[in-house]
Amino acid sequence: MTIHSDTVHTEIHDGIGVIVINNPPVNAISPSVREGIAAAAQELAKNLTVRAIVLHCAGSTFMAGADIRKLAGGPPPRPTTEIILSMERTPKLLVAALHGTALGGGLEIALGCHYRCAAPSTRLGLPEVNLGVIPGAGGTQRLPRLIGIASALDMIGSGKQIGAKEALSLGLVDRLLADGDVLQGALAYARELIAANTAIRRVSELPVPPLADAEAAFAAARKTFARSRRGELAPQKAVDAVHAAVTQSFAEGILTEARLFAECRAAPQSRALQHLFMAERQVGKLTGVPADARPRQIREVGVLGGGTMGRGIAMAFCNAGLSVTLVENDAPSLQRALGSIDEIYAASVTKGRLAAAERDACRARLRGSIEMQDFESADLVVEAVFEDMALKRRIFADLDRICRPGAILSTNTSALDIDQIAAATSRPQDVLGLHFFSPAHVMKLLEIVRGKQTSAEVMVVAGNCDGFIGNRMLIGYRRESEYLLLEGASPEQVDRALVEFGMSMGPHTMGDMAGLDVSAAGRRRRRAEGRLPPDERFGAIPDRLVESGRYGQKTGAGYYRYEKGSHQALPDAEVASLVQSLAQRFGVAQREISNDEIIARCIYPLINEGARILSEGMAQRPGDIDVVWTSGYGFPRTRGGPMQYADEIGLPVVLETLRRFERELGPLYWQPAPLIVQLVAEGKSFRSLN
Repeated sequence: MTIHSDTVHTEIHDGIGVIVINNPPVNAISPSVREGIAAAAQELAKNLTVRAIVLHCAGSTFMAGADIRKLAGGPPPRPTTEIILSMERTPKLLVAALHGTALGGGLEIALGCHYRCAAPSTRLGLPEVNLGVIPGAGGTQRLPRLIGIASALDMIGSGKQIGAKEALSLGLVDRLLADGDVLQGALAYARELIAANTAIRRVSELPVPPLADAEAAFAAARKTFARSRRGELAPQKAVDAVHAAVTQSFAEGILTEARLFAECRAAPQSRALQHLFMAERQVGKLTGVPADARPRQIREVGVLGGGTMGRGIAMAFCNAGLSVTLVENDAPSLQRALGSIDEIYAASVTKGRLAAAERDACRARLRGSIEMQDFESADLVVEAVFEDMALKRRIFADLDRICRPGAILSTNTSALDIDQIAAATSRPQDVLGLHFFSPAHVMKLLEIVRGKQTSAEVMVVAGNCDGFIGNRMLIGYRRESEYLLLEGASPEQVDRALVEFGMSMGPHTMGDMAGLDVSAAGRRRRRAEGRLPPDERFGAIPDRLVESGRYGQKTGAGYYRYEKGSHQALPDAEVASLVQSLAQRFGVAQREISNDEIIARCIYPLINEGARILSEGMAQRPGDIDVVWTSGYGFPRTRGGPMQYADEIGLPVVLETLRRFERELGPLYWQPAPLIVQLVAEGKSFRSLN
């Protein structure tokens, strides 16, 4: 064995040289890996006893790409592109032995080998667009030469991963190994290549397979990515790079790829997407949890309530492989709930999103009941009934009696006080909030809300406050969208401005879709509790809409009107008249409002309230808030979430704007959060708190 760096060594197995990368946990492409591979390949190429070389990674995976924390910095002293070119020029057969995942720079290094073999479970991909950049080590130039223009555009522009069997059919992998020892399989494959006197095949020297109407394929890809990855720069740059592979020489294409990569890396989008990548991995790392705390095991789940949310929650747990008991009040209600679940699963199979066998397995995990007593063996119960405190307290008193000791009792409330609900039981340490987002079996976000007495064994990420993280911040966003109407904007102007900013939909469209009666019920609760601001404008527009029977899409009218059977939002003169009359009643002068003001008025309250949530310890990190808002509320991922967006534009700018609004609109809503003032004074950003 010869050691070439602290992460790379070489071995010789009966005339086959093996370069072994050992950089746990995922064999990331560090400088020592790059330099070690180059030195090892050079050394084995000179060894007259070596007839071929295998590139192999120790541990559970091939190289899973570079450390993304290095992306924001400058290029390494010796770029990966050069290392790959030197590998490719090796005068002896070079075979990549793939297993686990071969992603990003790892796959690009594999593309620099002459042949590739893979274990059946290997996943391959170039996911760089998910980080706001494109492959930067030749991937956009070599991949089209191996698998063709259309498949390369799909893989690179979408960032998706494919399995080894599909990679074999595309020509990305040359041999599918049998299950077992990957290295031994790769050595056997290398010996086959030697015995067949197989020629060295350098991918950079291959022509791109011709396509009858290549320009149409590029145009179609641009259109697809503009729709599926709205506002994202990297997928369009990926199309440019693949286009260069077709229209330029390999050497020219490599230079074009490098330029496009640099353009992506310099854009705010890449910083935002890389921030979210890290934040989504940090969100489950909890502070303040004792080292000896052991999470409780969940095998059997009970869901109380078979409405839209309850059905989705039940499916989410079934899809995760858990046994679920869904309880409804009576047999007809239960049958409707189970029938709706069957329809959703059937539609998923029809659309190709789920295999029939997977559907059957998920459905087999679900049983229905009309008896809460059937929760007695559950490890976790999720209550998903109406947002009514008295009702929930009665239910939790029953669950306390029925459920076994140690079972976790949770409520799907979006805003109610967890501690009040827990107080109805003799086990407040076992009670927490699980705020799912609709549709629960599709949406990734789950706010796990701890009460004052929730045990450390129950993993938690959000504090118990009115609205928790997401809905608490939503109050200011919606408030300003309504006040802007009173001041002269139209619902469609507000919604259009925020969609152009990147929100998945405007606040008025969102309100109509969710149901204006739902938010009105929440305001009634808070009004009865004395927790609405002393401002008669607050909620006035949606409350009047609800009073007149305009609940949104479900009644055919809300902020907009809807033709029967259609969800297309149409402007409504009745709404304009109602808003104008309220403006006159409140003495609000109407005026022309710019899109820039709409964006600032709606987005800056998110930042300000997010800062207060951090100060109160209701969220552990700014990144947690960003994950909530990008995963559950349609905030554009290309801006990284409200807190990352604030860092990008600069907290001094945020503070100055908040103070201007405080002067112009009053201090009731616009007083800057003390944390923002503190961070600006210290020259810090929210990022410093992650």
